[in-house]
Amino acid sequence: MAATVARSQDPPTAPSPPRVLPGARAVGPTPFVPAATVGAQTAAWIARSASGIALLSFNQRVVRLALHSGTIDAGGSGWKWGPAVSAGERRTVVAAFNGGFKFAAGATDIGSWRQEVPALGRRVVSVRQNLSLLIDHGRGASNLGCLSCWGATLGGVSAPARSALGITADGRLIWAGGERLTTADLINALLATRVVRAVELDINPEWVAAYLYARRGRDTRPAPIPVVPGQPGVPGQFLHPYSRDFFTVQTR
Repeated sequence: MAATVARSQDPPTAPSPPRVLPGARAVGPTPFVPAATVGAQTAAWIARSASGIALLSFNQRVVRLALHSGTIDAGGSGWKWGPAVSAGERRTVVAAFNGGFKFAAGATDIGSWRQEVPALGRRVVSVRQNLSLLIDHGRGASNLGCLSCWGATLGGVSAPARSALGITADGRLIWAGGERLTTADLINALLATRVVRAVELDINPEWVAAYLYARRGRDTRPAPIPVVPGQPGVPGQFLHPYSRDFFTVQTR
């Protein structure tokens, strides 16, 4: 069983609104280029491969991850972050992306529960249970030939839309996603970014989506920019209530 864990940190102080850079809107293949800044610091980078995989890299010294509950999954009360980007987040949200499979703040880490996370002495803010690790100790999972081990695909196809979240040895968070991907495609894309641990998130076209959020002039309302080429997208683009859980990336 793998888990995505948010760890508490000192509360942020009056963050500057993020600024999206022209590289965020590129449509062709590109290596990692700066996609968003907060003040003078780069908060996010974007890359797109020739095969259509999109990747976002986040600087956790500048941004933090927040797990949102959807209206249905996981639903219920007691969640700090609800089914849409809240009014309080709209000035600070840098990006958002899909959550994981249906359910059976601070810096974020990824690892095997009670083996690699939570770290000793760190207070846990949120946990997202998921499948076994896609990448562990810098090596891809050994059971890639087992299609059902990585989630049921619509129509039984071997290469649906897939997404994953990984972490590098120096603490950068890497989101990867795209249409028509095998598990091996996803693993290879993440290993190329030096990810040491990763977990698969949602699969299938209806649920794989990521956005960067731009602002126009003095208007602080976020304007979503799709990250995955040709992605069907999520209704409301996480700015309106959504049925499933998802993550936002906020300035500190």
